[in-house]
Amino acid sequence: HFLMHFAKFYTDFTKTSLKSLVYGFKSPKFAFICANVPFCTFCFVLFCICFFVLSSKGFPMKRWLLIISAALTFGSALTGCGYNDFQSLDETSNAAWKEVLNQYQRRADLVPNIVATVKGEANFEQETLTKVIEARSRATAIQVTPELLNNPEAMKKFQAAQGELGSALSRLMAVSEAYPNLKANQGFSDLRVQLEGTENRITVARNRYIATIKDYNILTRSFPTNLTAMIFGYKTKEGFTVENEAAISKPPAVNFEKNK
Repeated sequence: HFLMHFAKFYTDFTKTSLKSLVYGFKSPKFAFICANVPFCTFCFVLFCICFFVLSSKGFPMKRWLLIISAALTFGSALTGCGYNDFQSLDETSNAAWKEVLNQYQRRADLVPNIVATVKGEANFEQETLTKVIEARSRATAIQVTPELLNNPEAMKKFQAAQGELGSALSRLMAVSEAYPNLKANQGFSDLRVQLEGTENRITVARNRYIATIKDYNILTRSFPTNLTAMIFGYKTKEGFTVENEAAISKPPAVNFEKNK
């Protein structure tokens, strides 16, 4: 009964340690160390119980030495395999990815209001407006599933769609400079501020995700943790490509001559 209660305590404490430390201190490695404290404590208590029980029955000391050696070897293997590190980094990267999706959705939700406001401006470039609507449609049509992170082709399509929407919105905002009435519209100004804030949040979320999968991928490729990755089927996760970064950072080309 004691062992059952202690095992339950160890499990609960480990989960709490990982969640609080990973999301509170943003340090998966620190969480990994702390998560192993209850494991070591559990092993020590279990070892002491077995020692006293078997010693009272005249268990040979040589066998104890063999058991201790085997236990130390097994414990070292568990500590060095990186299994807990994989779990904490996986949770951290998944949380970072969800934040990226959340900010992309926030931007997509702003588009209908922006389009409705711009439509009120007479003679506004219909081509620019149409591109924004179509880009949003393509971006939101992609089904985001957990498998997306492990599918390079699907990830590239997702990035391309989001990059296209970002570029279309950037062009729309640049073109709006040629329309004084639109610039003076308070509703449009508020939406523009919200869009700028959302783009900044997207950048922060993307950078955080890139940092987390970098640690995860290094762990996946490094020895000896790459052996753990092979055994449990852990694969490297897709990040944001260099081409996508260049497309997003490229300013839109705008010609105001035809608006005059």
